Amino acid sequence: MKYDFDEIVNRRGTHSVKWDEAAEGVIPLWVADMDFKAAPAILEVVRKRAEHGVYGYTVVEEDYYLAIINWFQRRHDWHIRREEILYTTGVVPAMSVAVKALTMPGEKVLILSPDYNCFFSSVRNNGCEVLESVLKRKENTFEVDWEDFEAKCADEKTTVFLLCNPHNPTGRVWTKTELMQMNDLCMKYGVKVISDEIHCELIMPGYKFHPFAAVSDQCRKNSVILNSPSKSFNIAGLQAANIICSQTEWRRRLDRAININEVCDLNPFGPVALIAAYNESEDWIDELNQYLWGNYQALCEFVEKELPLLRVCKLEGTYLPWVDVSALGVSSQHLCDRIMSEAKVWVNPGTMYGAQSGEGYIRINIACPRSLLLEALKRIKNVLI
Repeated sequence: MKYDFDEIVNRRGTHSVKWDEAAEGVIPLWVADMDFKAAPAILEVVRKRAEHGVYGYTVVEEDYYLAIINWFQRRHDWHIRREEILYTTGVVPAMSVAVKALTMPGEKVLILSPDYNCFFSSVRNNGCEVLESVLKRKENTFEVDWEDFEAKCADEKTTVFLLCNPHNPTGRVWTKTELMQMNDLCMKYGVKVISDEIHCELIMPGYKFHPFAAVSDQCRKNSVILNSPSKSFNIAGLQAANIICSQTEWRRRLDRAININEVCDLNPFGPVALIAAYNESEDWIDELNQYLWGNYQALCEFVEKELPLLRVCKLEGTYLPWVDVSALGVSSQHLCDRIMSEAKVWVNPGTMYGAQSGEGYIRINIACPRSLLLEALKRIKNVLI
């Protein structure tokens, strides 16, 4: 490989949420950021911008928009028009903006549960009700319960479907057929789609990511897309994300909500990092996915051999395997507490992503050097076996 993802980077003492919120000696495999240095092109532009020495208010220039347009056209066959792009500070703020813009307090927002924990808070913080359609377990993966999904869309108070594409935490990369069926049912009942696509570049071999708005003209017209290079290129702290919407009236409301939420300005480093990611770092993301796939295989092999009561669900996208621990006969929270206190490894209980739908699962972040992942797994084994 051209890039060294095996390098151990000491992140303690850098005000890292992932590491500095963990006690000394704990291996943190929880919050979704990676322990890899960013791509060299990103490091270089950030360094050069830092050396300038003045960090005032920042204008987002045309090269920012062109980088986005060219990346998604080249990599995902999605043609985005310049006027469709609104920038903001992050995908979670973008989510709150979209919910605020497209709903009224008291309405229902449909999600596929278990789901990213900020979906719940974002919906509730905007005065709406979370409506869960629970995914069905099928062998080692998950699928939509279409009968239940339609019934939830048909609820007269449901106005928005908040989609996670690819899906966190189950690791599904939705097929084109599934996305079309989601939209068909949403349009049947007048439900708008907000699609969080922050994990869109983190795709495992044999799977293909489909931007929701690129699936069909109907999908494009009925959706607001949230994306950012932050998760894939490990630059979340630089805070740059985008809302993409083809509908002029929706975009006006989105722009208004961005300003109401006061998330309308980027810092000096976000735009240059995005441009370097999309224009100069495609080979880096391709190698990263190869490495993450190797980590996933190492996880599966270890669990099969050393922790046979656990079952790792199929990972199609993201770097966050969903692990079935129900055979241990204890709650997810109790298990995670024990792993933290006795093994000194921090993983997330499935109940973070749905009180009922996530019970019996844990989520593990494998975006770290393989040696660190294997050390964490050995510690877990020593506690559970």
